[in-house]
Amino acid sequence: MISAANPFLSPSTLPYQLPPFEEIEEEHYGPAFEQGMAEHLAEIEAIADDPAPPTFENTIEALERSGRLLDRVSAVFFNKASSDTTPGIQAIQKDVTPKLTQHADAIHLNPRLFARIRAVEPADDEQRWLLERYLTDFVRAGAELGPDDQERLRAINERLSTLGTTFQQNLLADTNARAVVVDDAAELEGLSEDAVNGLAETARERGLDGRYLITLVLPTGQPSLAELANRSLRRRVHEASAGRGADNAELIKEMAGLRRERARLLGYGSHAEYVLADQTAGTTAAVTEMLDRLVPPAVANARKEQADLEEVAGHAVQPWDWSFYAEKVRRARYDIDSAQMRPYFELNTVLEKGVFHAATRLYGVTFTERPDLRAYHPEARVFEVADEDGGPLGLYIGDFHARASKRGGAWMNSLVKQSALEGTKPVVVNNLNIVKGEPTLMTFDEVNTMFHEFGHALHGLFSDVRYPRFSGTAVPRDFVEYPSQVNEMWATHPEILANYARHHETGEPMPQDLVDRMLETQKFNQGFATVEYLAATLLDWAWHTAYEGEDVAEFEARALRDAGVDLPAVPPRYRSTYFAHIWAGGYSAGYYSYIWSEVLDADTVEWFNENGGLRRENGDRFRRDLLSRGGSVDAMTAFRAFRGRDPEITPLLTRRGLL
Repeated sequence: MISAANPFLSPSTLPYQLPPFEEIEEEHYGPAFEQGMAEHLAEIEAIADDPAPPTFENTIEALERSGRLLDRVSAVFFNKASSDTTPGIQAIQKDVTPKLTQHADAIHLNPRLFARIRAVEPADDEQRWLLERYLTDFVRAGAELGPDDQERLRAINERLSTLGTTFQQNLLADTNARAVVVDDAAELEGLSEDAVNGLAETARERGLDGRYLITLVLPTGQPSLAELANRSLRRRVHEASAGRGADNAELIKEMAGLRRERARLLGYGSHAEYVLADQTAGTTAAVTEMLDRLVPPAVANARKEQADLEEVAGHAVQPWDWSFYAEKVRRARYDIDSAQMRPYFELNTVLEKGVFHAATRLYGVTFTERPDLRAYHPEARVFEVADEDGGPLGLYIGDFHARASKRGGAWMNSLVKQSALEGTKPVVVNNLNIVKGEPTLMTFDEVNTMFHEFGHALHGLFSDVRYPRFSGTAVPRDFVEYPSQVNEMWATHPEILANYARHHETGEPMPQDLVDRMLETQKFNQGFATVEYLAATLLDWAWHTAYEGEDVAEFEARALRDAGVDLPAVPPRYRSTYFAHIWAGGYSAGYYSYIWSEVLDADTVEWFNENGGLRRENGDRFRRDLLSRGGSVDAMTAFRAFRGRDPEITPLLTRRGLL
């Protein structure tokens, strides 16, 4: 039984309904989940058994209003599980995840509820679109299956949810365990003094005083490989990264099989067909056509790049060599290296004078730090966001530093969704994994990631919809990366770059010749970057279109070979056993979406450039036609309204040097 003192029981009284993190303890989550699911099912039963004829208000809007307690605890808990987990949180996650799957199935497979939804008559286009989404959700969840098939579907869904949680927890533990310990600072030749100090501090935090700890980021390629001169250490770091997830091998074989079985139960030939039927791409053929167009020129570029690197190296380039020698070639060709740039990318300056400044210039919004409002971790900072006229928009929480309790990668979460129906404004979170230092200096890739994730945050903050179902980033998976990728363009915009790229000690701007050389390198190594991404995409695609039970390593090798991307020196961005996006992150048969969205992004960047770039008129239009709409209109309809036509792929091919 839930206690009356449980902080999830009622909506928060803090500004913007920010969760009362100071009051939340681990023991509050379990009872709140149990009570939340019970209340939600009672609300569902009341809707399904309503004696009045079904209307939009008593059925669809009632569904939109239901489950608020469950929403509150879920939003806080799963953000906590990703960004600051503990053994207690992991135990709760293992227990509650299959229960939540059972709960969702109990709703979607309720025949009385489904009958009422089908009987609703919408009054306008907005209602019609929401009704259509509900019908699609229920049918894709098995509402039209017979009783035996529904029972099997429930079992599959429950098992998949358990396996996904186990995958995520295994990966976090293995990523922490495989961090590379270095005893002698001499082995770290090539790293800057600040970087070495950061590794020493990380080691101290984990009880390894006097040593150095190279922690691992989620992708295969590790940032330190570009600078470490010690080839043996580079190999240790690479092999630690690429060897992660051995405990996940059997899990993913089972998950792939269950996903295939579920798709066939629902009438699809593969899991990929099932996923694509509700994405903007529409069909597996459309995705296959795009990938087939991209692979040959990308591989050709990568082979040319490899030949250049091997000429410099004087030996065959291995995966742990590529970044190091690419940096040498970059330095020779453009007279630039990563170490030259890092002093100009201090985290707080990048955030406030770069990311926030770009949003202010483009959209007129302002950011005020609220130290009086506490987030879920001491390192997470809370900012109030307001429109130009002072009108409140919501809260932004930035949690930028890596720690052992945080999963790898970078992402955005919503703690409170904007909804006119509920009268709520958004509270959004950005998580990154930047190694903390004094000061914290970033690579340009990390700068770009910060701009990218903030694009997701803006998508949530600018949401202006009536129904929670449509709020913020509630758009197709192969569309959701589009606004965030567009926001990356401001990282290199001359006015924005000049504002934040300042030396952390002197405050002097990055010299113009260094800026010019940095910008010249944007297409450098694009063969590698495109192939490592495509290799991961093709692994995802193969798992969800062609897997029939083979050994994981053998299947990976065959999938890459058959797709024409079998380049040993260019490993996939993620190997299968640590490919969290597709096994625990909602991107199954959907990792293609990054480059699918990049088609839209590159075309939109071209529009901004054609129309004067960083102008309020441009920002206002992008916000009005796209960012504010969330999922309240068909995604491609929103794109066409903004761009005035269908997307074209040529700007993407030009950007990546693939023409």
